[in-house]
Amino acid sequence: MPVPKIAPSLLLDFSIPELVTQFGVVNDSVMGGASTSRLRPAAGAMVFEGDVSLENNGGFASFRGPVKFPAFAAAILLTVRGDGRRYRLTLKLDDSTGTSQYQAAFIAPREWQRLRFEAADFAASFRGRPVSAPPLRFVDARYVGLLISDKQSGVFKIALKDIKAE
Repeated sequence: MPVPKIAPSLLLDFSIPELVTQFGVVNDSVMGGASTSRLRPAAGAMVFEGDVSLENNGGFASFRGPVKFPAFAAAILLTVRGDGRRYRLTLKLDDSTGTSQYQAAFIAPREWQRLRFEAADFAASFRGRPVSAPPLRFVDARYVGLLISDKQSGVFKIALKDIKAE
């Protein structure tokens, strides 16, 4: 007997402007870099935009905020539109600065698109370097975000409509 497919569950609806206030930026300025970024609500989405600078050994901009995955979550669906640059979807199990995070790379499509990520798409890292960690279970993740660190300076802009679990 086939297993019934569970409909995707909406986790974060970025068309709600107040949701943006639950997320915060973390740029390379925490380590002396000069990159800047901001989050803002816009036309049914949340926009993450800024300027990545390679000055002072910098080169990244990111944001993160709280998320709660259901126990059945086997994949993440991200509805996104961007600038064609390389980003990473990030998941953290806690909010302490000394712990690793799980990252899955993608190229931001120039038109709205739903991207799908499974746990196997994520690799553990700490401060940009791979680390050994247990396999990711979405239900254990407490924070979700995006990171741009493609070793290219310049402006970036990406918009997110929602994040779902399936």
